[in-house]
Amino acid sequence: MTASRGGLSVFLNAVVRRPAVIGALVPSSPLLARRLAAVVPGQGEPVVVELGPGTGPVTETISRRLGDRGRHLAIEVDTSLAEHLARRFPRVEVVNADAARLDELLAERDIDRVDAVVGGLPWSLIPLSAQRAILRRSAESLGQHGVFTTFAYLHALPLGGARRFRALLEATFDEVLPTRVVWRNFPPALTYVCRRPRAGR
Repeated sequence: MTASRGGLSVFLNAVVRRPAVIGALVPSSPLLARRLAAVVPGQGEPVVVELGPGTGPVTETISRRLGDRGRHLAIEVDTSLAEHLARRFPRVEVVNADAARLDELLAERDIDRVDAVVGGLPWSLIPLSAQRAILRRSAESLGQHGVFTTFAYLHALPLGGARRFRALLEATFDEVLPTRVVWRNFPPALTYVCRRPRAGR
């Protein structure tokens, strides 16, 4: 499903109000959402953390994959988007907070292990120090068996910011696998699937 008309209105209002925080021009496509949600375990009671869910295209796909299993935390810094998510997905634990506080947010909820972190943040708009903090805290929450995934727009890959972010991923995780390009997204995008955090990062 694509974003509802109401959801698109909330998204566009957030873009106009806080363009330096939202980053995208339109919500992620269903194909990109499925690619990101694919790291969510298909069995057991996994704990999934979603960073920067926006209006919820990936949230919806993760929720569908989880069904009644596990826990799903969606951390959104924009208050109007967080309120929209909470209304749309009553089973999801929506947290209106900065993703850089991930360690505190998990501790407040007695979560000491995360199985998957799905990143929908506009990394190019986030200062490098904050990128490091978010990735480090994500890696610490995952341990050696969890998976981190996020996406990058194809057109931006040659740019310095995207190259620095890729290098930061490789400094944080032992395995960083780029996937095939999702052409049916605007703009076209690929995802990174990252495993085995490096010690001391």
